[in-house]
Amino acid sequence: MAKRSKRKKLIDKLDNVFSIYIRRRYAKNDIAECFTCGKKDHWKKLQCGHFQSRKNYATRFGTLDDDDKITELNCQVQCAGCNVFRYGEQYLFAKHLDEKYHKGLADELFLRSKKVVKFDNVDLEMLINKYKDLTDKLDK
Repeated sequence: MAKRSKRKKLIDKLDNVFSIYIRRRYAKNDIAECFTCGKKDHWKKLQCGHFQSRKNYATRFGTLDDDDKITELNCQVQCAGCNVFRYGEQYLFAKHLDEKYHKGLADELFLRSKKVVKFDNVDLEMLINKYKDLTDKLDK
């Protein structure tokens, strides 16, 4: 079996840390709500859904720039039904993004997702630390 590269391991770790942060950031008493259907459950039983696909690194995670919270909004809590079985409920996801945050956000995220963004290993490590720290702050 081929050994996984350091980069692949870092991306997997960032996916995990970022997912935990997204699922916990709006949770109250460990209960989060699906962004598209409203189902409530323990954050560990829900998923980190992406409005624009994870294949687009420009919107897959947040960024190192703290002023750029828009990219983070591409990711919201979703139940498995919406995220997997109903393919992310993209129409409802877009509608709710525009209603909850600001009109035109879905279009902005769509355009941003088309940009080419490359993270080096140092960037990935910094993002891992950023989202670990943000998650730790949620515990306090």
